[in-house]
Amino acid sequence: MNEKEVLDALKKYREMDLKYEDGRILGSMCTKPHPISRKISEMFFETNLGDPGLFKGTKKLENEVIQMMGNFLNNNNPFGCIISGGTEANITAMRTIKNISRKKGNKSTTVILPETAHFSFEKAREMMDLQYINPPLTNYYTMDVKYIKDYIEDSKNRIDAIVSIAGCTELGTIDNIKEISKLAEENNIYLHVDAAFGGFVIPFLEDKYKLDNYNYEFDFSLNAVSSITIDPHKMGLAPIPAGGILFRDISFKKYLDVEAPYLTDTHQSTLIGTRTGIGVASTWGVMKLLGEEGYKNIVSECMDNTYYLIKKAKEYGFKPVIDPILNIVALRDETPLKTCLKLREVGWYVSICKCVGALRIVLMPHIQKEHIDGFVEALSSIKKN
Repeated sequence: MNEKEVLDALKKYREMDLKYEDGRILGSMCTKPHPISRKISEMFFETNLGDPGLFKGTKKLENEVIQMMGNFLNNNNPFGCIISGGTEANITAMRTIKNISRKKGNKSTTVILPETAHFSFEKAREMMDLQYINPPLTNYYTMDVKYIKDYIEDSKNRIDAIVSIAGCTELGTIDNIKEISKLAEENNIYLHVDAAFGGFVIPFLEDKYKLDNYNYEFDFSLNAVSSITIDPHKMGLAPIPAGGILFRDISFKKYLDVEAPYLTDTHQSTLIGTRTGIGVASTWGVMKLLGEEGYKNIVSECMDNTYYLIKKAKEYGFKPVIDPILNIVALRDETPLKTCLKLREVGWYVSICKCVGALRIVLMPHIQKEHIDGFVEALSSIKKN
């Protein structure tokens, strides 16, 4: 094939894909990247952070990106990496926990983990033979702190770590991380926060969107928080792949390092060796371009659309599971999978919740009010038939 034939063939495959701007992708936590990313991607397409000594400028960008994210997560001296996504970040955190436990002489590693945790933790369990304790959920689908306290205080139990969620995948809920952090600090327990989605939402969330008597604290301002998963390629508007893992400081690096004697940096701490610099450079560019005010505006627009969806849904007789915490809505449905498949037949792509019978809709920046109108009308039509 010549170049034109190759490109023409690829175009046909690309045309099979859904496009974010069409507004029919309603179940994804990713969105159309900021337009500047296209130019940055071309500039950095051959970079490899797996061998950082060859790409010193790109590595410097990674350090600056981690510092910038650390700043809005209340940490002036973080250690971390931009990696493939939240799955790799969570597995990296669990690998750290496993290695800390092993160095203490423990033969097993036990972690308190919410039922609402992302499926990446199941991958980690299989890979590292971890033992999970799942506390019951409150009426707001967050971990029961009293259960955690009682479990820790039982002398028969040894806990190596606690995982809490800041913006859970299904409902957008935030565990009571402030109280969990107190328990972890008192008992010298590692605390990891999965803020893959919420990390680029909660710090920029205006008070008018916050529920009364709900605790939104989740970051390094809480003393026990040792690591945070945060994905720029979600609400950060960076292109895929751009996930992130931040640790409180560089002292955690020793639990991740393996020798890599044939590279310019003789130790490597990421799971994936070869890493493109595109995610790093694009994240740097988008963050510099948008700034705090830009992200506040994006989050506010998404929250406005979140409340608009709830308003429209209620007009058609659909009920949300909970009041929205972030820009995620769960609409009660007795047969969510059946409804989801019927919606796909007419071109609407939502997902379902596993912890409650509901359809799950994520109001990402590519969703506009006209898309919401069309979706609710389609949902109503399906339910009538």
